[in-house]
Order: sequence, then structure tokens, then C-alpha cells
Amino acid sequence: MSHASSQPSLTPQFCFSATALRDFLRISRSTVDDSISQNLNALLTPSRSGFDPSSTSSRQSRLSGQRQIDPQSCKSFKEEVLFQSWQARSDVLTYCAGVATSEDPDDPDVLIRQVESERDRERIVDERLDPYSARFFPREARTEMLAGIVRNERSVENIVRTRTWSVVGERCGNSGERWEDALDRWWRGREGGK
Repeated sequence: MSHASSQPSLTPQFCFSATALRDFLRISRSTVDDSISQNLNALLTPSRSGFDPSSTSSRQSRLSGQRQIDPQSCKSFKEEVLFQSWQARSDVLTYCAGVATSEDPDDPDVLIRQVESERDRERIVDERLDPYSARFFPREARTEMLAGIVRNERSVENIVRTRTWSVVGERCGNSGERWEDALDRWWRGREGGK
């Protein structure tokens, strides 16, 4: 069974490194969410009666063939692996969103953007001769690029969690509870226990 991925040390440099940020999220998702069926199968107790050859004589639908997982094992998996992994990713995305909305005094491209902006203001071109001259594509600040990455990754996170929670619900019986509510309840319980 998978373990919750450990959270990286959060620094602005980590957030501005799109590769490091996306790698953490990708590895965390692949460890828990992308392999949710395998993780849940690992919770099943092996058969005590052995293999019954007559079980192969008739075709069984996928849903009837899946056994329910022990509720205590499901609860333990959700609290110790799934929700912790989700919370680690949420913490990283929240931190990086904060970095994206803060001033970036160390932006290495700030001078380049200022020079390009100045050059564009001084440019005089007859648009009849060059209709594309009015197009100006200024460089995006690191914080703006980071904000876009965080926005995209939050959308991906929502999709991944919805899919994962659906599989968990089928196998563990979540009684229709939304993943947002379950995660919130887990988080409040964890904060209340401290």
C-alpha cells in the first residue's frame, strides 16, 4: 500500500521552479490517486477458502465481482494515506498561490521587461504598412506564470480527487459524501486533536 507523499520544503524558489512543483504533484498523484484501485485492493483480506475452479464457469460482472473492503481498513487508508496526500498537495498549492500574489523582488527578468516596455512605447509604426505592429506580447512576470500554473494544477487536483473519491466510494461505501466534506471533516478532526 502507498504511503502519503512527504511535503517538500516550501520556498519561493521551489514554487518558481515549475519542474519541481509539477514533479512533486505528479509523483504524489501517481503514488496515491493514479493507483487507487491497487491501493484499495491491497486492503482486501486474502481469501481463506482457496481458489474455487467453479468460480470461472460463469462470467461475473465487474461490480458484482468486487468485494467491499473492511470499513476500518478504508477509514484508516483515507485518514493515513489519502487525506494526508491531498493535504500535502493543498498546502503546496496554497503556499505557491501566496508566492504568486506577493511582490517578487528577485525576478531576474524585471529589467528585460522594463526595457521591452520602454522600447515598445518609443516605437512608431504605420499600421497600414504593418497591421501586426500593434501586437505587443510583453514577457510575463514569474509571479503571473506561477499563478497560471497554480490555477491549472488546482483544476487538475479537483478532477483527480473527484475521480479518486468515486473509486473509494464504490469500494468503501462513502454513502454519497462529497470528497470536499470528507476532507474538511478529517482536517477539523485532526486540528481538534492537537
